[in-house]
Formats: sequence, structure tokens, C-alpha cells
Amino acid sequence: MARPSPTHGVGDMAISAGRDEYRSFIHGEGEKNTQWRFGAPPDYDLVNKLFEEGRTQEWPVGSLEEKVQRIVKSLEMELQHKIRPEDFKSVNREKFRFSVNGRRGISLQELREMGGSYNAFLQTNLPKELRIYDPEAETIDSSHEAFTTTFPRGFALEILQVYSGGPPTIAFKFRHWSYMDGPFQGHPPTGELVEFFGIGIYHVDDEMKVEKVEFFYERGDFLASFVKGAPAASGSRCPVMKI
Repeated sequence: MARPSPTHGVGDMAISAGRDEYRSFIHGEGEKNTQWRFGAPPDYDLVNKLFEEGRTQEWPVGSLEEKVQRIVKSLEMELQHKIRPEDFKSVNREKFRFSVNGRRGISLQELREMGGSYNAFLQTNLPKELRIYDPEAETIDSSHEAFTTTFPRGFALEILQVYSGGPPTIAFKFRHWSYMDGPFQGHPPTGELVEFFGIGIYHVDDEMKVEKVEFFYERGDFLASFVKGAPAASGSRCPVMKI
């Protein structure tokens, strides 16, 4: 596990003042002109509570792991809640690319055209008739509605291990989890734990702005968790996930 040098690295990332303990770039002077997707800064109180109750690691403030965790959560927040690319503070907007499981990297504009980060994260080559969730059939609004319905408490994320602190590369193992308190595509709520693990690689510049994101995880195992229950008579097209 490579630690950042005294002059560069995770510790140099600016943290904006605000009310969220785990994310930057939500509150403060730098966000006064930000255009938010739902008209106001997001409130992460519920998912923060889920995170604090269910995390397996509690990293000390200022540690490499805590700083990487903040970077990851901050970028996911911006991808979900900021409308304009110019409002993103955590990325190099001109160079940014997002890739899942070795697929072609897509730009911020392409990610939005694809229907947001949920659809980008759940890309698949499976035939349409075999898809538990079809990102090509969902919009940014329908995917958000579906995931927040399935996981009304949110979908928590923690960093389990950091392999490299950057720059130029931040590499880490992560865990995502929540409880299926709401329905999914006609399948009733189970109340059961839904979780998955993966590897993330962030390519960053000398200012720790993210230039490329690569995630690797088992998509099928994750989605299979949602179809354990018998489907209701009137199915709906409801998907998965909130950070």
C-alpha cells in the first residue's frame, strides 16, 4: 500500500465546509451557484446512519483510508446530484472517463445521456430477455426512483482497503450494502441484507482531481439478490441503488 508523499496525494484534496461528515463539495461558498438536480443540496442523514451502523471499518479522520473514502463518496454524490459539469469539483472535467468491468470509458456527457451513474454502473452485454435490470430501458429519473424505492435508507459504501494512495493512481477495495426494504420489479421487499464487493481504480492528476474511474465487480451476483421473493401479480420495472 503506497502512501502519498508529503507534497502530493490524498491529503492534499481540499475539503469544503459543510454539514456532511463524509463528503465534500455539498455545502459552503464554493457551492453557492451549483445547480442541484432536485433543487437543493442532497441530505445524506439516512444513508450516513446506515453506514455508521453497518460499516466493518471505522477509519481515523485524516488516515489514508478515510481520505480515499471521502473522495469516492464525494464523486458519487456529484455524479448523482449535480446537473452541470462545470459544478463538479472532484474531477478533471475535460479528461474524465468512467469505466465498469473493462468497458470503454465514457465522458460526463455520455454518462448523463446514458441515464446517469446507476445505468452506467449496471451496463451489460446480456440479451434483453435475460436482464434482471435493463439500463438501456431506464432514464436518469426512472432509475433514481427505482433505486430509492428499493433502498429507502440509501445504499451505503465503505472502503475496506487502500492499495495505492496516488497520485497518479488510487486503488482500493470497497463494499456497498443496504436492506431491501422496498419492492423490485414486482418482487416484494425481503428486508434482507443486499451487498457486493469490488475494486476501484481512480486515475488522478497532481491536484487529486479524478481523470478516470474504473470499477470491477460481479454484476450478476448483486442483481440476483433482488429476485429471491415471488414476484407480485402486477410487476413493475423497478431497479436498484443509492449512495
